[in-house]
Amino acid sequence: GNGYIEGKELENFFQELESARKGAGVDSKNDNLGDKMKEFMHKYDKNADGKIEMAELAQILPTEENFLLCFRQHVGSSSEFMEAWRRYDTDRSGYIEANELKGFLSDLLKKANRPYDEPKLQEYTQTILRMFDMNGDGKLGLSEMSR
Repeated sequence: GNGYIEGKELENFFQELESARKGAGVDSKNDNLGDKMKEFMHKYDKNADGKIEMAELAQILPTEENFLLCFRQHVGSSSEFMEAWRRYDTDRSGYIEANELKGFLSDLLKKANRPYDEPKLQEYTQTILRMFDMNGDGKLGLSEMSR
């Protein structure tokens, strides 16, 4: 609950990660969990504090999870969410259309210091629509976005 994966949590994380990798048929070069943890920490513990914080973890997550984590970090409260909604619903239609969503995602990525190009921004936009556009109309209503 402190925003970090550390100590026993880190050990449990690696055990679960290895179990998932084996279940997916990923062959492991090294069976020593301690060595794997050291290798992982060297690669992803950017500030070398012996803990994996959310921003570091986000770098290894698939697109959807990474993006949701980024969104959660930058739009924490319901008032911040509503403020963002009003800012990006530029035509005041009550929906966030794809072009408005793209602007929102672009600003969010800049705020999070995440590099992106136009194809990646398009991919993120389509991913978010695929995840949350429950009625398939190509835009997000307030209830869909608040999910």
